[in-house]
Amino acid sequence: MARLELKDIRKSYGAAEVIKGIDLVIEDGTFCVFVGPSGCGKSTLLRMIAGLEDISGGTLEIGGQRMNDIAPARRGVAMVFQSYALYPHLTVKENIAFGLRVRKVPAERIETLVGNAVSMLQLDTLTGRYPRELSGGQRQRVAIGRAIVGEPETFLFDEPLSNLDAELRVHMRTQIAELHERLKRTMIYVTHDQVEAMTLADKIVLLRDGRIEQVGTPQDLYERPQNLFAAQFIGAPKMNIFELTGPFEALRAALQLDRDARYCGIRPDSLMIMPEGEGVLSARVRLTEYLGNARLVHAEIDGHPPVILEQPVGSTFAAGTRIALGAQPSSVHAFREDGTRIG
Repeated sequence: MARLELKDIRKSYGAAEVIKGIDLVIEDGTFCVFVGPSGCGKSTLLRMIAGLEDISGGTLEIGGQRMNDIAPARRGVAMVFQSYALYPHLTVKENIAFGLRVRKVPAERIETLVGNAVSMLQLDTLTGRYPRELSGGQRQRVAIGRAIVGEPETFLFDEPLSNLDAELRVHMRTQIAELHERLKRTMIYVTHDQVEAMTLADKIVLLRDGRIEQVGTPQDLYERPQNLFAAQFIGAPKMNIFELTGPFEALRAALQLDRDARYCGIRPDSLMIMPEGEGVLSARVRLTEYLGNARLVHAEIDGHPPVILEQPVGSTFAAGTRIALGAQPSSVHAFREDGTRIG
């Protein structure tokens, strides 16, 4: 069992508190992603679970056992780092087997474990190569193989794809998701990329400034963000936010918003171009971006930061064109003055 429970977990460096009381349960077999902006504490939290950082306060339990003072090697976890950390003088097979040899695992068992990992990660034809002869994606697969052979209950990934190009990132994302499906083990994955979080996770933990902003499924965070930060962090392009004051006070009645609403959010695919005279806002097109399957329209509204609309590919809008904007009330997110969700 690899159920993890974090109870009021804290981390301080001198007077600076960087993890500020985390309470979290990760059930056995879950693919959990820690996501958030740089400096939010996600990697520090992962390293505390691994035992690479001391816990300043609170309790960490893995499988019901308190782990605060347990050595990393005895926690039943394996970590895959952003840097591949492969031994340059060892072949692929030797790199994967190295930890097992250090632990004096019998040779036959090593052959079985390494063979299984090599086959699972499609490294069969590369076992005799050295790291310098591998691509970035192949090196990362070797690093994952080294983790697999230890048969951990929990895998920890610290931004493992950040050094890869866009095409390789997509490919490796798929391989990591398939690995989770095969192994059925608990995986905790750190990233600042919300697309990675949305595509990989069973459970997302959104962090900011050492605290949890929201926990839930990708669908939960996208469809029901609990505050303005979650609303704008999850989703690409990010949600358009309007403050319901001054010229935008009229949006309250037009979009049937609660009287306590101070802000409303409308995602780019929910902000619609309306027939002249029917919109609730008037805007001027700044530019458009062709994405192949859609077109993004950047528009200016007097007294408001630029907004983004997602439109069908066939739509064409010249810069400077005036457009009327509207939205279905059911697609609008409302937030109080303190930024928390209404409804």
